[in-house]
Amino acid sequence: MAEEPEFKYKQCLVVRADLKMSCGKKCAQLAHAAVMAAEHADKGIKKNWFMEGQKKVVLKAPSERALYELKVHAEQAGISTSLVQDAGLTEVAPGTVTALGLGPAKSADLDRLTGGLPLL
Repeated sequence: MAEEPEFKYKQCLVVRADLKMSCGKKCAQLAHAAVMAAEHADKGIKKNWFMEGQKKVVLKAPSERALYELKVHAEQAGISTSLVQDAGLTEVAPGTVTALGLGPAKSADLDRLTGGLPLL
């Protein structure tokens, strides 16, 4: 069996578990979070992340408050963030905070912030 590659960088995408959103809606919100957070990332970190294959981990948070708290802690750690607010055209009310993108950043730094969150 081949050895698994070691990823030094990754991006964490976090969606609210307390909202009733279809699978497709969650995917769209997480895609928004991924693109927007990557746009704000450090150029060197982003380059390394791209070269490794752009690892992403999708997690869930229990509430809007949890997303905001995670965002604050990430920003204090120097990690790029992107909070997604929905336009309200389909499944949720306008302005609803649905997801958070973190990084790309060093995997170890993100693990310290998101290690307690379950996978989606």
